[in-house]
Amino acid sequence: MKIPYILSLAIVLSSCSSVKNQTSSGSGKVDTQLLKDVEVLSSDAYQGRKTGTKGAEMARAYIRERFQKLGLKSYPQHVNYAQDFTFNSRGGTKVNGTNLIGYIPGKTTNVIVVSAHYDHLGIIKDQVFNGADDNASGSAGLLKIAAYFAKNKPVNTIIFAAFDAEEMGLQGAKAFVANPPVDINTIAVNLNMDMISHSDKGELYVSGTFKYPELKKYVDTTRKEIRVILGHDDPKLGHDDWTNQSDQGAFNAKNIPFLYFGVEDHKDYHKATDEYSTITKQFFSDAANAVLDVVKSIDKQSQLQETLKDKMLMRDNPQKVNKF
Repeated sequence: MKIPYILSLAIVLSSCSSVKNQTSSGSGKVDTQLLKDVEVLSSDAYQGRKTGTKGAEMARAYIRERFQKLGLKSYPQHVNYAQDFTFNSRGGTKVNGTNLIGYIPGKTTNVIVVSAHYDHLGIIKDQVFNGADDNASGSAGLLKIAAYFAKNKPVNTIIFAAFDAEEMGLQGAKAFVANPPVDINTIAVNLNMDMISHSDKGELYVSGTFKYPELKKYVDTTRKEIRVILGHDDPKLGHDDWTNQSDQGAFNAKNIPFLYFGVEDHKDYHKATDEYSTITKQFFSDAANAVLDVVKSIDKQSQLQETLKDKMLMRDNPQKVNKF
């Protein structure tokens, strides 16, 4: 998240030990599968999931298997969900990346893209940067939402995009919008998660409504278990404007409405201490539920894209709108 500045292979943890419920605060219930997904993806076995490494390959294998078990469909051009791409690193070397793209067909031609990046920083000075919050948490949230809609057919087609190379400049998301599996004009909205599991204050921020105020009505800011706060999206905030600081930035560049879900930077951000043991498990479970509720609320709109486009037209060209 927030564009960074910057061995031997362990056994794949395909069957991780179960996670006990924790009821210290919030709703009092946690999603054990959600926590298992984070624990596996942020384990040392995955070597920090840096793009182009064996650890990233292992992460893809885990996510791919979860996609398959959930019954997500793969587009014909993406064999086994894989969208391969290449880009030049900041040092000028060519890097290969792979997005995983699955979908659940809906009843309309409108498309919602739910996304999260699965890559992280890898191994630095012999320390594994496991990236539990950044962004194994968003990847687990993606899988949770996919599991819900696998059992509850959506109104709109929902694409579930696990992006690679976010930490190298949003490269996976840029590759997706440059070559989407559907007509880009059918994508109504992007809902992106990046760091949703670590907040001592119990605060989940939702960015995007400054530019797209018509999306406010889909966000429940009255939840009792956690604080859902609109913000970090005003251009006047400078570095505290998150609009283009995670994968939603690639969609924003194409004028596709977005909502971004994340927490503020914490003491473990981009450090080796961003491990499963340091996430706020109850908050994470409640935050993932909050994001799911937003997706469900947005998906109820059968005329989603038409509604959003009309609202944007009214906002950007009020003089062209007839008054009654």
